[in-house]
Amino acid sequence: MTINLPEVVAEVTAAFARYEDALVNNKVEVLDELFWDSAHTLRYGATENLYGYDAIKNFRAGRPATGLSRDILRTVITTYGTDFATTNVEFQRHGSPKTGRQSQTWMRTAQGWRVVAAHVSLLD
Repeated sequence: MTINLPEVVAEVTAAFARYEDALVNNKVEVLDELFWDSAHTLRYGATENLYGYDAIKNFRAGRPATGLSRDILRTVITTYGTDFATTNVEFQRHGSPKTGRQSQTWMRTAQGWRVVAAHVSLLD
């Protein structure tokens, strides 16, 4: 297995950039698209545990669209072969002293790169 093939890193970087834009601009339809539509998909949030695509989609539909702006402090993208990757970021929401952490596991599907697992947490 080859780690960080340049063309695969470029693909995942583009998918992640699309996700980040959708997140801070509340483009719910894009966020929904970028999660794998499966009962196996999960997202552990700062205040919620979501199991399955439907639970994640329902959460997104009901989430307030305010306070989404953030600065990315550090990004680490690692690809494993051609079909699997992780993205990890440290971030800070505008107006908050807390540092956030976001980890995502991405998988190449027939529809393109999709998040299959995600975890968001905050440090005091």
